[in-house]
Amino acid sequence: ATQTLYNGNQTANKTRAAESQVSGAREGLRVLEQQVLFQAATIYMDYLRDAAIVEVQRSNTRVLEQTLKQTRDRFNVGEVTRTDVAQSEAQLAAGRTQQLTAESNLTTTRSNFRRIIGSEPENLAPGSPVDRFLPSTLQQAIETSLTENPSVTAAMFGIDVNYLQVKINEGALLPTVTVTAQAQQSNEQSLQSFRSFGASAVAQLTVPIYQGGAEYALIRQSKENLAQQRLNLDTTRDQTRANVVTAWGQLVAGKAQVSSAQAQVTASEVALNGVREEAKAGQRTTLDVLNAQQALVNARNALVTAQHDRVVASYSVLNAIGRLSPQVLNLPTTVYDPSVHYHQVRDSWAGVRTPDGR
Repeated sequence: ATQTLYNGNQTANKTRAAESQVSGAREGLRVLEQQVLFQAATIYMDYLRDAAIVEVQRSNTRVLEQTLKQTRDRFNVGEVTRTDVAQSEAQLAAGRTQQLTAESNLTTTRSNFRRIIGSEPENLAPGSPVDRFLPSTLQQAIETSLTENPSVTAAMFGIDVNYLQVKINEGALLPTVTVTAQAQQSNEQSLQSFRSFGASAVAQLTVPIYQGGAEYALIRQSKENLAQQRLNLDTTRDQTRANVVTAWGQLVAGKAQVSSAQAQVTASEVALNGVREEAKAGQRTTLDVLNAQQALVNARNALVTAQHDRVVASYSVLNAIGRLSPQVLNLPTTVYDPSVHYHQVRDSWAGVRTPDGR
């Protein structure tokens, strides 16, 4: 039996490095978890947006069909010219094209929804922003991201791993102390010696002197890797800060765009009704009515898109600061706890089966 008593703390430092690697891997899991949730939230809002746009385009087509019918009736009684009929027909054809394009986009979004969510979209509730989980100011959001964003914390654990690797490589230059104990018993080996027993215990001290400089090279290499990881942490923090500022700006702009789009829709509806009344009195042409109708369609599409962008931007901020998780969102789902598997294998000194029985 041989037991190492001291090896320059290499074993202890290797254990600490493995612990830091486990912690870093957990943060990598959080990064993936946030990516999945953000993709799910985005595709959910994409489907709501595209479905709403399809309804807007279908409604527009029905209105244009009715407008064309009225224009033809007025043409038959001589109130408008053939040009007005042609303009209505052209606008209807363009509306049908826009409807088909919107339906095609919705089909693509439905396919992506099935790929990301895992089920077909049915009876979806309206989307809502997650502002209640966000910091109240941009500065608070930045400070939160620098301590809670999993990319930043993973880089911090990476520094710990590289620092301990320096200590491990430095331990190769330190003495190693081992104790070897041996016991042997022999029975009936010869007529003169019926039984013999021997035991010994030896302590050995090994001091490295020079082995070609490999240990020194590894120490220098690990120190360079540590410096590189520190630079990586700075870069990650800068990128995280930039992501938070960008997402926050998109959120602020999204709120303003929703208000502006709502005002645009209201004004366009009033304008369309006014143009229709003026057209009945002969003060407006058919083209004016068609242009007003198209302006209303564009305003409604802009409102739907602005509402979509505003909700997605709130999720983007939550993702950037590192709080996009099932626990924060209170999702009714089973949450994977990596510490369970960790404790199942941490003290397993023997055996080849994994905790799940494989």
